[in-house]
Amino acid sequence: MNEPTTTGKPPDVDGASQDLTGASKIRLVVQQLVLPKYRIPFFQALARRPGIDLTVVYAGEPNLPSVEAEGFEARREPMWRRHIAGHPLYWHGAQWRYAKRSAADVLVVSGDPHYLSLVPALVRARRQGVPTILWTHGYSKREVSWRRRLRHTTFRLAWGLLLYDHDTAGRYVAEGWDADRVFVALNSLDQAPIRAARADWRGDPERLRAFAEEHDLSRGPVVLFVSRLERDNRLDLLLSAADVLRGTFPTLRVVIIGRGPCERQLRRRIDDLGLAGHVRLEGPVYEESILAPWFLCADVFCYPANIGLSLLHAFGYGLPVVTSDRLAAQNPEIGALKHGENGLLYADGDVEALVASLRQLFEDQTRRAAMSQAALATVQETYTVERMVDGMVGAIRRCHGHRS
Repeated sequence: MNEPTTTGKPPDVDGASQDLTGASKIRLVVQQLVLPKYRIPFFQALARRPGIDLTVVYAGEPNLPSVEAEGFEARREPMWRRHIAGHPLYWHGAQWRYAKRSAADVLVVSGDPHYLSLVPALVRARRQGVPTILWTHGYSKREVSWRRRLRHTTFRLAWGLLLYDHDTAGRYVAEGWDADRVFVALNSLDQAPIRAARADWRGDPERLRAFAEEHDLSRGPVVLFVSRLERDNRLDLLLSAADVLRGTFPTLRVVIIGRGPCERQLRRRIDDLGLAGHVRLEGPVYEESILAPWFLCADVFCYPANIGLSLLHAFGYGLPVVTSDRLAAQNPEIGALKHGENGLLYADGDVEALVASLRQLFEDQTRRAAMSQAALATVQETYTVERMVDGMVGAIRRCHGHRS
């Protein structure tokens, strides 16, 4: 059997840990598929909370890179994985291993039903007296009745649910779930690197002006997309909209940053439409300091469908966001977008509606500026890492109190 690798000191698995004053701390174990870079600030903030002794256990995934933990303890533990009929199936032994009182006071596990280890772990935790919280989206973007029934049956084995948005939480309560066991931790990005990069470039307007001139963005309008080039993101709609809009806005520029399986198709479509002078495919860019000028030169961020944390990334630069109104097919972060306040929702799949939304923001500078301020306020006041931690800590303390 492969042994888990450890970052930091080994966890205390023989009893409750203590802080420097001798007070008992909640031994919290959080199980995840991966440990992505964007999640590090969240776990650091969680580990700093008084009374929390945090250990993160994660499996790792070939196509989803994990990073080293810093400021909290993390253990990488191996996982069995298979694909059957196109569906991924997992067995993560960590779910079972930490579902006992000698290992955890509270166990937070991924609520993904693809884990075959999930139900056995939840049953074991119940028998061992370890309260469990499922950290989950709580829905499927491709919902079917049998999948929904399976998910709800599995979820009933846990003590509580920790969801990413208030709308989904409200639906669970409306369907009969105990409101005292349904919690929300609004999924958020650490905005500190974004603020720093924005301030650095804005503090040197000559450099930003030179960047815009060099990349032919100074006349605009400029539409930006930053993410994976995936079919579900419907970049074909953005290209079709650009084909229409260039007639009214001859200096229109659409910048697409990212890589993915649809890159070849997109390049072919750009050639077919004769959009080479209007659309730039820049490839992947990961460093915030290099991404920043692209955001600062843009007028609008357009993610035609399937938006997630990219919404909060754009808001961090004060960019209004345009995306689909088919909310059930979006990721939970869509709750941050308030139509007409910090962005616009267009009729899903409708190129004319997308064109109309983009045209509104191109032509109404006053409205665009107001949306920009609202976008910044959203990530400065509501979608913050500290408030996300508040949501999880509230669930943990309530859950631990139930055990006591």
